[in-house]
Amino acid sequence: MAHSEAVVVVNETQVSYIGHDCEVIPDFLVANYGRFATRLDLSFNRLRSLTGLKAFSQLEELIVDNNLLGNDLRLPRLPQLHTLTLNKNQLTDIEGLLEHLQEVTPALEYLSLLGNEACPNQLVSLDKDEDDYQRYRYFVLHNLRRLKFLDSRTVSQVERAEADARGAFMKVVKPKAVQDPTDHRSEVTSSPYSPLPKGSKEGSNHKALFCGAQ
Repeated sequence: MAHSEAVVVVNETQVSYIGHDCEVIPDFLVANYGRFATRLDLSFNRLRSLTGLKAFSQLEELIVDNNLLGNDLRLPRLPQLHTLTLNKNQLTDIEGLLEHLQEVTPALEYLSLLGNEACPNQLVSLDKDEDDYQRYRYFVLHNLRRLKFLDSRTVSQVERAEADARGAFMKVVKPKAVQDPTDHRSEVTSSPYSPLPKGSKEGSNHKALFCGAQ
């Protein structure tokens, strides 16, 4: 199958290239759709960087779930981007990520980081609890003050007020427990749970993360 036949395009503005194991954004996507695309879905690939994204200057929505993006992730300045989903990548440094997003995505309103170590919940670590996750939410909201929706739920007015007042001090820093090698109860296998909806390899399903938030 030719590359162009694998791309789902709606009115030249909504582009999906899902599940092709590409490690970089293909040149033909940049050349053919960079000037026009407002929505780009590159989920279920093997992306380690987003080099080439600078050509997509009109982007409003970027979905890169289930890739291999890590703490060296760098986005170009995307002044119109309001939706960014980075679910199930390899992000661990929440502070560095937020500093970067502050600089390059000034209009960001919808963000999802589920399935990354940077998002401390039981999807990625059984030693995290709801208190850890809530502190993370306060910290993110303090740094990204335009957010209306984070991960799986809308930002409430009460949550926003708490984030404004105390969010700067809410960064989750919890040392990992030292495991007793003789205690088999400490053995934890990775959770098979996915934060994405069933059938999310179809481009139309990724937006389901934000149902009711708009």
